[in-house]
Amino acid sequence: MQLTRLVVMERKSFVGMDCSVAQCLEVIGEWWTMLIVRDCFMGVTRFEDFQQRLGISRNILQSRLATLVDAGVLVRVPYSEHPPRDDYKLTDKGLDLWPVLTAMRQWGDRYAAPSGPPVTITHRACGATAIGVLVCDHCGEPLEARGVKAHVGVNRANPAIIPDRKVRGRRVHEGDSSHNVRAH
Repeated sequence: MQLTRLVVMERKSFVGMDCSVAQCLEVIGEWWTMLIVRDCFMGVTRFEDFQQRLGISRNILQSRLATLVDAGVLVRVPYSEHPPRDDYKLTDKGLDLWPVLTAMRQWGDRYAAPSGPPVTITHRACGATAIGVLVCDHCGEPLEARGVKAHVGVNRANPAIIPDRKVRGRRVHEGDSSHNVRAH
């Protein structure tokens, strides 16, 4: 008989980390959370509908909804007093997750959907099937990982937030194109 060892890892909080990605994950990084947000974008607003669509347990769903409400991503809107029932609606902060959800969906379509995309998006203005593309707000050119460079943010005194990278045994210097953000 082979013994199996189960290791339970406690989730780390990112609250004290000075990183926008970590702070985003603090709100939306739990399992189920982005699926709840996805369903909100698809018009789902009621607890029972989330539970039925996702097959999620009531206690986990309640916890995720509470986190999203506390973070200002969703707002509860009463629709029944007897019994008390609420709709969960996206706030402006929640609507700002649209590009994140779109990037996740497109990544999944490309790498995890061998039979093709389960859902496509149509741009209402022109009627075409739409693919989200990040573009520079200054020049309008597409933003790609190899075409951008990370810098310490405004009012940030800690340059350690940007890794000190070595490339082929030499230190990367400011202005060196090899310091660009890269996708591996």
